[in-house]
Amino acid sequence: MSIQGLVSIKKALSTLNPKQVREMRERSVHIALHADSQEGYRRMEDFFLRDLSPARRRESAVLLTRAPIPVLAQRYDIDVYGEGVVAPHDSLVFHPDSPHRLVQKSLAKHPDLGVPLARAFLPFRRPFVDRVIAKTCKENTLFSITTALPDIIPSVIELPWAVAEFASDTAFLTMNQVRMAFLIAAASDRDVGYSEQKSEIATIIGSAFGWRALAKQIVGKIPFGGGVIGKAAVAYAGTKVLGLSLEHLYSIGFTYTREERDRLYADAFRQGKKVATRILGYFRPDLAARYAAEAAKQTLPASAAR
Repeated sequence: MSIQGLVSIKKALSTLNPKQVREMRERSVHIALHADSQEGYRRMEDFFLRDLSPARRRESAVLLTRAPIPVLAQRYDIDVYGEGVVAPHDSLVFHPDSPHRLVQKSLAKHPDLGVPLARAFLPFRRPFVDRVIAKTCKENTLFSITTALPDIIPSVIELPWAVAEFASDTAFLTMNQVRMAFLIAAASDRDVGYSEQKSEIATIIGSAFGWRALAKQIVGKIPFGGGVIGKAAVAYAGTKVLGLSLEHLYSIGFTYTREERDRLYADAFRQGKKVATRILGYFRPDLAARYAAEAAKQTLPASAAR
């Protein structure tokens, strides 16, 4: 493990304060329920409070209020309407046969409430964590491509921090993964912070150098932009496997087996190549076309290639 690499990671982590995520975790989200019958209210309440322990159910139930008078909704963070209620345009509507629609629309419409929603109500937890993982994977893939292709202007890319602030891509990727770990812990109703998550953070830092070595090896061996794709796919896959492992750990108490992680990584690497290819095609269509042509040539039988 490189001393300079550790110094870069330490410097990067010094800029990442878990306080903001802790504040998200402690925030309460108050929801007004609108239904046309007692049965309608009960269905919505049962959906929000399902699979919670008795103690957690009591805590989360306080956040739900039956608010039949529309004006009362102004006191709440979110309004949810039953199917039989006349609702304003673009409102959040609970459909008993497809409750996932409410979950996805709520998270999209109120991104700042994702952590408290996931912490208090289990139906929101995995979808929110999936969004966090997907966003972090995309950011790390973007960053890997920008560091490999300096002619891509970082300012046009939506990243949580400026590219120029980091001495190495390993430092950025590691810090972004630690931030992901904070968010997943908060959403999973776990304590957040460096000391509270020291074993998880140690794993992230330790694995960072393995991903870096693999990415460098890929870049050096594959021509015509394929190395860039491979490097970015490694960043994507490493981030996704880490996020899924953390979600698994916080939900059931232990992580995946080695064989399960290997399968997850193989799937994530294939997905990461597709994501990286699309991104490269947007910024450097010439390089993406050369890579696609080379990849197609390699898949042809030897006689056809000649």
